Amino acid sequence: MAKYTTFIKSEDARAQAEFYIQALGGEIQSLMTHGQLPNASDELKDKVLHLCVRAGGVNFFMSDSVFEPLVRGNNVHLALEFKTEAEARQAFDNLAAGGHISQPLEPVFWGSLYGEIEDKFGIKWMITTAQEVSQA
Repeated sequence: MAKYTTFIKSEDARAQAEFYIQALGGEIQSLMTHGQLPNASDELKDKVLHLCVRAGGVNFFMSDSVFEPLVRGNNVHLALEFKTEAEARQAFDNLAAGGHISQPLEPVFWGSLYGEIEDKFGIKWMITTAQEVSQA
């Protein structure tokens, strides 16, 4: 059985991880740079090789993209479900800062709140609540 972990390649993994921590709460759990590798090049020594961040109660792996250019795409969306409307709205608003709201967070036909955002780093998020929205 596989365990799903989102892996995000970034132009600046540290800054992006800090943004998610500020938006969703959490912390960087581990960080390794290219400089920690044997025979590391000076050019890459400060670049992130592997970073584990816990934000919004979810673990993400991240790294700086150093071997290929990044292209923003639309094939990956990160979905977060919250227990309360207040939590969902706060996360939605925080992740929307500097980004683009493609669908406002509002009630949908299946009985929960739902909205979509592309954050300022080009990551697409689906924010929803459990079917029975509880106020907090």
